[in-house]
Amino acid sequence: MLEIYNDYEIKKHTTFKIGGKVKEAVFPSSVSELTQLLKSKNYDYILGNCSNVLFSSANINKKIILTNKINSYEFNENKVKVSAGTKGAVIANECRKRNLTGFEFLIGFPGSFGGMIKMNASAHNQAISDTFIRAKIYDIKNHSIVEFNRNEMQFEYRKSVINNNYIILEAEFELNRGDYNKINELMERNIEFRKLRQPSLVYGNAGSIFKNPENDSAGRLLDLCGFKGEEEGGACVYEKHANFIINKNNAASLDVLTLMNKMYSKVKEKYTIELEPEIIYIGDKETDEYKLWENITKENIRQIQK
Repeated sequence: MLEIYNDYEIKKHTTFKIGGKVKEAVFPSSVSELTQLLKSKNYDYILGNCSNVLFSSANINKKIILTNKINSYEFNENKVKVSAGTKGAVIANECRKRNLTGFEFLIGFPGSFGGMIKMNASAHNQAISDTFIRAKIYDIKNHSIVEFNRNEMQFEYRKSVINNNYIILEAEFELNRGDYNKINELMERNIEFRKLRQPSLVYGNAGSIFKNPENDSAGRLLDLCGFKGEEEGGACVYEKHANFIINKNNAASLDVLTLMNKMYSKVKEKYTIELEPEIIYIGDKETDEYKLWENITKENIRQIQK
């Protein structure tokens, strides 16, 4: 059943725990409901679990579709079909139960498959593209449903063919048979790694702030620039990994963006490397926040146009 909320407090839906009220939040519960909404063109953004999104703390005059209630999945031997809003950790656990290997890296991911496919999520020498077979996609320009195979997806590091003209509806993956004990051991190692190096969601965060530049690490560069523990208002660079910003004390979006600009500018000045954000910012134009975001991205905010 379609759920619609006006003046929805968006921060309770995000892992960053930051954001004001959006004009309207719509929660479809099936692929067919989502398709009908996409045909209507009456929306501004389509998002999943909002695990890599920074919303403005100011109220936002936007209509947003959130796909996290579209979370069905179906296994057929070593293949699994998942809808866009399904969380990665849920499927990782289901694969473990079935002795299927290939999704162990997803055990600690807070994101959902729509966003993870778009960004070709990866960790610990595993990636979404490794097991991907095909996806059912809504083509916004032509208002039609198309199907892309692995080659057509053009997967790269943190990138695929999916952009604001395409919306993932569901996808199919093929896993390999494995040994339960080895699968379980790898997943436990991955969980331990995240505990040691990445912040818990007890402190709001949106995962890695910047993408790794080619043949380098954003965390390494930011660490060399001395950013671990750097604070701005209620936002703070994580002390164990400099490519994470945590919501330490009721941080506002302006705190995070100011800190991001310091990080971006220092690395550019010291190493002539322009870091590219891995997170998405959503806010209204012609504001100080927007100008800070534009300084980093050198482009307009990524959004789906009506």
